[in-house]
Amino acid sequence: MAPIRVLMAKPGLDGHDRGAKVVSRALRDAGMEVIYTGLRQSPEQIVLAAIQEDVDIIGLSCLSGAHNSLFPKVVDGLKAKGAGEIVVFGGGVIPEADIPGLLASGIAAVFTPGTSLEEIVSWVRKRVKNHHE
Repeated sequence: MAPIRVLMAKPGLDGHDRGAKVVSRALRDAGMEVIYTGLRQSPEQIVLAAIQEDVDIIGLSCLSGAHNSLFPKVVDGLKAKGAGEIVVFGGGVIPEADIPGLLASGIAAVFTPGTSLEEIVSWVRKRVKNHHE
């Protein structure tokens, strides 16, 4: 079976990517193929990269506070391009009060600081496995 393909992205103007790199490395070490788009990506750039790379799942990281607008734009962009089946999860410094709205917008999960890397890896494996069945 082909490895899980993950696109990790930093939408918006946020310039801090340590967390995204740590999660990327954990996913890669778990046998997944990880494509990291780098800093300051627009939702449109993320959507196009995900489609071009034929990924199973997208991980978004945001520390700037713009998650409520940027994360849903990625989900909406995927749907608009006919790629709504690509799972999107998010992480970063996200207030608990914002999580229900993100989940309602189509973000499959939100991981906040303190979430173990093992939990994220396990969730991605389970979610993609269930998604492919």
